[in-house]
Amino acid sequence: MKKILMITILCLLGISSMQAREKIFVVERESSALGVIEHNLVSNTIKNMHNFNHAVVKFRDNDGYVITRDGYVIKFDPIAEKKLKEYQTSKSAIGFIIGKNFLAVANYDNKTVEILDRDLNPIQSIKTDSRNVGIKLYKDYLIFACMDSDELWVMKDEASGKKIPHFTLYKKIKNIGKVPFDAMINKNLYVVGLFNSPDIGVLNLDNMKYKKIPLALGKKERILKVPHFGFWSISKGKFFIPAVGNKKVFVFDHQFNFIKAIKTKGNPVFTSLSPNKKWLAVTFSGRDFPFVQIINTKNLKIVRTFKFPGWILHLRWSKQSKHLYFSVNTKNMVLAYNVSNKDPKKWWKHFEWPIPKPSGIFLFDFKDK
Repeated sequence: MKKILMITILCLLGISSMQAREKIFVVERESSALGVIEHNLVSNTIKNMHNFNHAVVKFRDNDGYVITRDGYVIKFDPIAEKKLKEYQTSKSAIGFIIGKNFLAVANYDNKTVEILDRDLNPIQSIKTDSRNVGIKLYKDYLIFACMDSDELWVMKDEASGKKIPHFTLYKKIKNIGKVPFDAMINKNLYVVGLFNSPDIGVLNLDNMKYKKIPLALGKKERILKVPHFGFWSISKGKFFIPAVGNKKVFVFDHQFNFIKAIKTKGNPVFTSLSPNKKWLAVTFSGRDFPFVQIINTKNLKIVRTFKFPGWILHLRWSKQSKHLYFSVNTKNMVLAYNVSNKDPKKWWKHFEWPIPKPSGIFLFDFKDK
């Protein structure tokens, strides 16, 4: 009996040791560093990461990459938590995407899109004569928006499947609307936000047909922080789109039939869906920086309004635990709220971690050996 019990315990330990684990990386906006939270503790800091005012972190396989405001791409090891290599693509970069064997970086300052291999060696420079935003991948296509020329560029990888990619211009869509600023992608639909047009643009990447979807924006207010699009605002049947300069979140179905404009407390910046797609968390700019609202995605009603002691610059839902993380920038802390209760009014603060001037929160999942 004891032998059976021991074998059972060892098996359970073996199974648990292979379970996925979550490591939290937090952009320290003013100190050019990545804070690391693991096992519910601030465990490390990766330093000397350049200008972190608009830093974005992404992962693929066991590689971590950061893009900085001053145009550096940094490769780091998220397991060993150490910086591996850096390469400056421009004086000002805004976004990037990771392919199987390359990175594509959208630049502001030198008005190019740069293609690097996974070890940050330069492969190709695509000159656009524009600031470039909303960079995405679909099959063999690389898609991005040109902010200054009001165009969408679709580049095709002519070396598909080979070690070194080579992109050529496949399609250029002109006059898409005034000042594209960000984009999201869902299956074959590339959805672009237009800063100075009362529309969003939708490009079908299978037939390359483009159309504008009108938005009832109303009168714009002063915009202190531009809304961000992303995968997190797409549910199984709905798109959630933050309005530009207006206190609304627009809801469309996947055929872009209008469903509702949800009135919010402030001008939305992030619309972030919970892993089970039941809840949408919305952050705001300006005087409403301290607030976060939770929307029920089924009845499209606001079910809770949080007010924090400082500015919320980012949030992220955990995929490994029942937590919602908030970066409270002006109070130098990251908070974790327990969201296990089905009633959002009963969600409660579970952890508080000291992080200097936190902004972006990024999660790395890996398996223990």
